[in-house]
Amino acid sequence: MVNLLKSKLELFAFFELTPDLVCLAGKDGYLRKVNQAVIDKLQYTEAELYKNPIAYFIHPDDKDLTHKNRTELLGGKVLHNFENRYITKQGEIIWLTWTSIYFADSELVLAIAKDITEKKKQEKEAEEKFNKFKSLTTYFKSNIEKDRKYLTYELHEELAQLVFAVKTDVELIANNKADLPAASKERIEHALIVSKLLIETLQRISFSISPKMMEEFGLKDTLEWLCREFSILNGVPCACAFDYDEENLTNEIKIDFFRICQEALSNVIRHAMAKNVMISIKDVDEKVQLTIMDNGKGFDVPQQIETPGLLSMRERVNSINGQLTIQSEPGKGTRICVEITK
Repeated sequence: MVNLLKSKLELFAFFELTPDLVCLAGKDGYLRKVNQAVIDKLQYTEAELYKNPIAYFIHPDDKDLTHKNRTELLGGKVLHNFENRYITKQGEIIWLTWTSIYFADSELVLAIAKDITEKKKQEKEAEEKFNKFKSLTTYFKSNIEKDRKYLTYELHEELAQLVFAVKTDVELIANNKADLPAASKERIEHALIVSKLLIETLQRISFSISPKMMEEFGLKDTLEWLCREFSILNGVPCACAFDYDEENLTNEIKIDFFRICQEALSNVIRHAMAKNVMISIKDVDEKVQLTIMDNGKGFDVPQQIETPGLLSMRERVNSINGQLTIQSEPGKGTRICVEITK
């Protein structure tokens, strides 16, 4: 055993040449030997490093996780790329990533670490930029939805009401002027039909711009209405299947799901030449999955140019930290899948 320990210490001497942090630690949680890189990085003297348990130098928030992994290490599991934080003598926080192995015969742990503090700083900066971008995206989306609601109000409450007033006046004339010439009666009948169609069109456009019913009845009922309207207007059957808990979805996600479905159905009519469409939302483990499938002509995904519709869907999915998958082949339809974590 003495010879084995001697050979390991000789091996440790070799590691003095590496810029990585190299340690030999006992099963009791104390350092037995460190190279110069450890001393330089933690800024403690060699005596100070040996005097205190290893946990003394670890960031308080990482102690429990480190203890858990060390227990697994002593149980025979080799530790790869384990990251934790240490506090230097000057109070600076550094990030290290460890690879460690435990030698049960000599009750020693050989551990090698790399300093990844700079990498962690870059990751944090990238995350902050992403969160800032996401916040701006949410802000702009929120304002767009407010503008849509205002436009919907103008169309439905103002313009549609004016058309309804004209329709009422025309009906009044038709009911009280029995002696009108045949040509005039024909024009009045035509005006009544057109005004009715105009009111229905305004209502449909209002819903398309901003579905007020989503606030009152939820995403499920709104998508069912959307599918029925799509089927009636385009003659293409559109079915729905839902198996999810709507309470897990934020208002932003529900709006984005609705807009993605709108865009997908629009693409079906413009490009797919499908005979059937299916929209489904279901809970899958810790995720919510939205799927839109059609049996249209499909396309070669790698060769597909990013159309404004696909780009809009991709941007919406990214803004809610989702994952967009598009599966399609010529002649085999298209499957659009959006997954988000609950």
